[in-house]
Amino acid sequence: MKWYSLTDAPLQIYGLAVKEGMDFFRLPYDVIDTISPGVSGLARCSAGGRVRFRTDAAQIHLRWMVGNLPFAADHMGCMAKSGVDCYVDGIYRGSRAANYNVQPFTCMVPKQKMMQDVDLYLPTYNRLIMLEIGVDDSDCVEAPRPYTIERPIVFYGSSITQGASASRPGVNYVARAARALNADFINLGFAGNARGEANMAEYIASLDMSLFVLDYDHNAPSVEHLQETHYPFYEIIRKAQPDLPILMLSKPDFDGRYTEVAFEENTKRRAVIMETLRRAQENGDQNIRFIDGETFFGDSDRDNCTVDGCHPTDLGFFRMAEKVIPVLTKMLK
Repeated sequence: MKWYSLTDAPLQIYGLAVKEGMDFFRLPYDVIDTISPGVSGLARCSAGGRVRFRTDAAQIHLRWMVGNLPFAADHMGCMAKSGVDCYVDGIYRGSRAANYNVQPFTCMVPKQKMMQDVDLYLPTYNRLIMLEIGVDDSDCVEAPRPYTIERPIVFYGSSITQGASASRPGVNYVARAARALNADFINLGFAGNARGEANMAEYIASLDMSLFVLDYDHNAPSVEHLQETHYPFYEIIRKAQPDLPILMLSKPDFDGRYTEVAFEENTKRRAVIMETLRRAQENGDQNIRFIDGETFFGDSDRDNCTVDGCHPTDLGFFRMAEKVIPVLTKMLK
């Protein structure tokens, strides 16, 4: 048996800004503590992080450890919070949740005569401390094939963007959409803490990306806050990257609370985002699109699309991805 640590060649890490020692963070050191205390903690979760490689192994052995960043939420299972998902050539092959000790896991891979691409999706709501990958001595391990879309799609938003309450790391709408497009991606979802801060916009504006998804409606504490921050956030991105495709979303659980007050507030929030769209297009921006969150869950079984009237189930995330994928495809062309 031969073992590779997370940072060993030919393994490659995607979706993380810091990839050294025991630090696998979504924001770089010079940014991670400058936005807010909430973002500082959540950016240390490895949501959207992936380890990729090619192998002809019939078995992939994993052992990993997560840190002490418990996310106390009864709407999320341990597999999503602290688990690792294994996909082989884009097909799900297994997952396992971890505790704070080294967790072993063996994923069986249908034996092929050719090399296959392996993607390991890292924990959504916990800090990754270490991960090792083992294969038999006779097995070959190579660098992965590049993504079709190599410059990442960057998603910024709420707990839903981060992946709550998908059953495991690979089935939230961000991961599903990127996998369908064979695109690299960066998940900057920060549960309860995506407030549209200007310094977050400035950091995102500095990234080399193929497309940006603006999705923080849910975390704006009020309609007024959203109104004060949404267009300025967009404007910072647009001034830095005039040709970047930008997709804006409104919250998916439009009728999730089933009250007149919630419906009225969500209608106002949507209007704020549509006003950003109107102003942008009036100023000549033809590379911006909007998806109305009320349409995400479809017409049937809408009540089965969330676990708590807010956070999507796997069905809810599937329907979100189905709406987002064709729009992303057109925008990237």
